[in-house]
Amino acid sequence: MNGVPTVKVWSVAVRGLHGGLVLSVALSTLGLWWLGGLHQPAGYGALAIVLARLLWGAFGSARADQADRARFVQFVCTPRATLAYLRLLLQRREPRYIGHNPLGGWMVLALLLCVAGLGLTGWLYTTDAYWGDETVERVHRALAWGLLVLVGLHLAGVVFTSLRHHENLVRAMLTGRKRAPGAHDDPCGSVGGGGRRQSSSCVRKAATNCACTAGGTASKCDSAMA
Repeated sequence: MNGVPTVKVWSVAVRGLHGGLVLSVALSTLGLWWLGGLHQPAGYGALAIVLARLLWGAFGSARADQADRARFVQFVCTPRATLAYLRLLLQRREPRYIGHNPLGGWMVLALLLCVAGLGLTGWLYTTDAYWGDETVERVHRALAWGLLVLVGLHLAGVVFTSLRHHENLVRAMLTGRKRAPGAHDDPCGSVGGGGRRQSSSCVRKAATNCACTAGGTASKCDSAMA
């Protein structure tokens, strides 16, 4: 990055699951029109990736030396903190996050759950009990349109945040590295080795950062995250 110090943000595993999900969803979509026979197997592949990601996000290791920010507790803030971040964003005073910002964290969950719903309803439609069921078909179709909207919002957010904070988030996802954290960035961006104890501290600091975004004073937040 032209001599700018960087830190590891996402591991190969996280980026691999992200890339695999994008590819599976794209192939499943194309399978509806041009790639006959791929819609169903690609959809099952996307469902398997989502289930793996959900399990990892809920129960995965919090080891700091992995620096993968895979656990949901590391980047999903409370609704109150997320709304507070949105207010700061509208005021153009939002902090830069090394991992996902609060809105991005909720977008991750929304995308994963939407793909999971698509995979589940798609599978149900092939079973004897729900073959030809109009309700399942309507839900599947609604989720498909919902996913299209979410993907559009996600891409718009990536472009906006890249321009807002002057960093290429697409390249960051490909390389796993982002610009090193500054004084007002999220508190766990530069965590390196240190094992489980340091990782637990990082998670606590990340939670503190969410709370600070929700309205704590600057002095109290700086002290809490020191």
